[in-house]
Amino acid sequence: LAVPRPPFPFVALLVSGGHTQLHAVHGVGEYTLLGDTVDDAAGEAFDKTAKLLGLPYPGGPALERLAARGRRGAVALPRPMLGSGDLNFSFSGLKTAVLTYLRQQAPTDERTADIARAFEDAVVDVLAAKALAALDVTGLDRLVVAGGVGANRSLRDRLSAAARQRGVEVFFPDLQFCTDNGAMIALVGALRLQRGNVHDYRFTVRPRWDLSSVRTAGIVSAAS
Repeated sequence: LAVPRPPFPFVALLVSGGHTQLHAVHGVGEYTLLGDTVDDAAGEAFDKTAKLLGLPYPGGPALERLAARGRRGAVALPRPMLGSGDLNFSFSGLKTAVLTYLRQQAPTDERTADIARAFEDAVVDVLAAKALAALDVTGLDRLVVAGGVGANRSLRDRLSAAARQRGVEVFFPDLQFCTDNGAMIALVGALRLQRGNVHDYRFTVRPRWDLSSVRTAGIVSAAS
């Protein structure tokens, strides 16, 4: 859904309400999981933190708008797992840190905006650092960002600036497609059909299906 479409292979940062993962993508349906969240996904943390701040749902866009009015560095929040030495994520503790701060400080409009800014900065710092580390680990020079949090302007700006500095490429879907699950699924289906992969209907519903095991499960050649 990015134009121009990124060639394989690349690192994918999948960052949404349900997932925060890094994958090495070798082809259509060929994924190697590099890192995952150990608790909340980034988008989930955005929504839960927005609720703590009294913002409407969906919380991500509302928190981003509020953060734009906040002062950088006015509130100190942790960067969970930033120095963990791996490519995994954790955002539950960041949400708890916001709750603790709110209990200790009487909320004002200015302070609430500062908290939103601090939260957004913390999430972007972690996502950007881990995504760039994934490029280093794999030796790849292309990064693709997918999922609803990929619409966040601060994340886009940070990764774009880092890509220019490093001489690598970063690809983002148009904003309208970041939260359009139907478009994403339809495109993957179309790409699989182009390669002659069809399903034989012998499958079991798996709500948590590891992407690395999807490539061959239940797939048969269109010629068979």
